[in-house]
Amino acid sequence: MLAIKNGKIYTMAGTIIETGTILVENQKIKAIGTDVEIPEGAQVIDAQGKVIMPGIIDAHSHIGIFEEGLGFEGADGNEMTNPSTPHLRALDAINPMDVAFKEAYQGGITTVVSGPGSANVIGGLGLAMKTYGKVIDEMVMIDPTGLKCAFGENPKRVYSSQKKSPSTRMGTAAVMREELIKAQNYLKKLEKAESDPDKAPDRDLKMEAIVKVLKKEIPLRAHAHRADDIVTALRIAEEFDVDITIEHCTEGHLIADFLAKRGVDVVIGPTLSSKPKVELQNLTFETGRILYEAGVKFAIMTDHPVIPQQYLPLCAALAHKDGLPEEEALKAITINAAEIIGVGDRVGSLEVGKDADIIILSGHLFDYKTVVEKTIINGEIIYDRK
Repeated sequence: MLAIKNGKIYTMAGTIIETGTILVENQKIKAIGTDVEIPEGAQVIDAQGKVIMPGIIDAHSHIGIFEEGLGFEGADGNEMTNPSTPHLRALDAINPMDVAFKEAYQGGITTVVSGPGSANVIGGLGLAMKTYGKVIDEMVMIDPTGLKCAFGENPKRVYSSQKKSPSTRMGTAAVMREELIKAQNYLKKLEKAESDPDKAPDRDLKMEAIVKVLKKEIPLRAHAHRADDIVTALRIAEEFDVDITIEHCTEGHLIADFLAKRGVDVVIGPTLSSKPKVELQNLTFETGRILYEAGVKFAIMTDHPVIPQQYLPLCAALAHKDGLPEEEALKAITINAAEIIGVGDRVGSLEVGKDADIIILSGHLFDYKTVVEKTIINGEIIYDRK
């Protein structure tokens, strides 16, 4: 049993406990508050003068699939041979020995989404996982957590250079619709086979992946920067009645009311970067504030390795600097991120029954002098700065 006492606790569940105690048992939070009794024999951490928070969550990255310090050998995120590869699974490419994982949990990042890149119209299946472990299967929280698809510059650039479709935005949307229709037809055959097994179609791994979207078991995770691409993604999602999140959402602030009316969740970023392509010309840290004021629920991402994962708190701090309220900036990398990726019942806030993913900080997370002193994942101290 582990007890953390005397710290200022940001629960991210609506309360801040100025001086409190957290009790951890069997990888879960057993108790939290100001009057928690510490059992005899418990391991005790005195967090006097420290800040305690839930582990930080990155809702969109490519950690372990685009490895640090490697070129071709560690680049496994884009299968640029077909614009539709829904059957690809991040699980089969992520290397948990990537040094980026250590840097992530040392920076307080305890949960991440990692998945395919945006070269293809449909890229494959991403997953949510903890950042500590040696075997990826044991780190996974949800697999899959969504089906990656992409709009805008990337697919048309990749396939126009190969003299293939799509080479335009029209082509990208057409490929997306074609694949969804194929999956609808495949699903109809599966449904008929329930009463007549002889009508069962041959297994099709591509269609099986998209059927998960049609049945609303997972959402589309749509890469879209420019406002018109965001609208196209939502148009297609509405046509086929599927769930969707908008990933990147660089120009989301230009259509914030439109997004709010549709109740769509978004993951914004990477914003701590240059503007190397046309669709990033309106990149700004004000996006978070404007989306918040419009009532849009969002998380903030690094898109690692575009921004190293450990700098996610800095991205949130800069959004706060540009007008996003402090609490909302913290929620964007904790509870909002957890809920958007489908793990809000386990992580994102410090509450009884949730996973004991906890970080102990020397000061406020947004103070540039603050360091992570301890990172706890599943109740185990996996990093101690000492």
